[in-house]
Amino acid sequence: MYDVVISGTGLYTPANSISNEELVASFNAYVQRFNSEHAGAIAAGEVQALPESSVAFIEKASGIKSRYVTDKAGILDPERMVPRIPERSNDEWSILCEMSVKAAEEALARAGKTAADIDGVIVACSNLQRPYPAIAIEVQAALGIKGFGFDMNVACSSATFGIQNAVNSVKLGQARAILMVNPEICTGHMNFRDRDSHFIFGDACTAVIIERADLAISEHQWDVVSTKLVTEFSNNIRNNFGFLNRAAEEHKDDADKLFIQEGRKVFKEVCPMVAELIGAHLQENGIAVESVKRFWLHQANLNMNHLIVRRLLGRDATEQEAPVILDTYANTSSAGSVIAFHKHQDDLPSGSLGVLSSFGAGYSIGSVILRKR
Repeated sequence: MYDVVISGTGLYTPANSISNEELVASFNAYVQRFNSEHAGAIAAGEVQALPESSVAFIEKASGIKSRYVTDKAGILDPERMVPRIPERSNDEWSILCEMSVKAAEEALARAGKTAADIDGVIVACSNLQRPYPAIAIEVQAALGIKGFGFDMNVACSSATFGIQNAVNSVKLGQARAILMVNPEICTGHMNFRDRDSHFIFGDACTAVIIERADLAISEHQWDVVSTKLVTEFSNNIRNNFGFLNRAAEEHKDDADKLFIQEGRKVFKEVCPMVAELIGAHLQENGIAVESVKRFWLHQANLNMNHLIVRRLLGRDATEQEAPVILDTYANTSSAGSVIAFHKHQDDLPSGSLGVLSSFGAGYSIGSVILRKR
């Protein structure tokens, strides 16, 4: 059994950003056109008028102010409201592979490693662009990594579940080091015509190097003290898109083929579950909640994060204790907590304890306790 560290993290951020003001202008243009075209049916009570969105509504509901996206023009076009991402030939690296490689290169550099030092690749994300061959094996080929690779999907908790899988492989001696990447093009499964959710998601990719502590040379090492996962089935966050949709073509374009959620139910049910899991995880490891210097939480909703930490600490957390990146990145699904970790770790002194936690559809919740070397 080997001790395991996270020795490097990386982040790929798309070049394009959409502000709330831009998103609202596009959405309201669509709403105004829809209501105008259906004015007669609306007056007759046959069709319900669509309500407009607003910047104030978005920021109060989520804390999100902007988001990075793979394609901006397609999303903001009221006639389209879908990112335009051209298909690539089978002889080109896929877009998820391309994102993964860019994030991985930074993670490898921070870890002081090369492809020759990595024995496995895990691609863990909410939305894989194809069933097979695995994106992870493609990333492995693009980087020149020997060994194995596989994909996994646990929605927004994919990163923490991927970390536990990687930690177990390294701890058992099945690999010296694992590259775990989270390429998320969340805007591809977003319904930009739904007022309650059109603002939620952005795109990004994160990468993490998990390796044997005795082989690590990085200046950015974190001992993996413990990992803990839990799942509980719920339909409150769902996406029914899949290859079987073609077998029931009468429903292939229904709203449930994109992201749908019962937001209020999710808030009410998930927050206590996350706080309970983190609290129990710390207690199992003899760690007082008050000794945790930083909580890198899933970046889905600012109000959720505030409530979770308040339940744990018995008070509001400071920005240093629970850093926020969703104001500029929005919800990037599995990448969110890792973005927070990547951007807000270097200032902490040696010996500092932190918790990396994710939560999302499933329900799925992950907790990773880290100690800085």
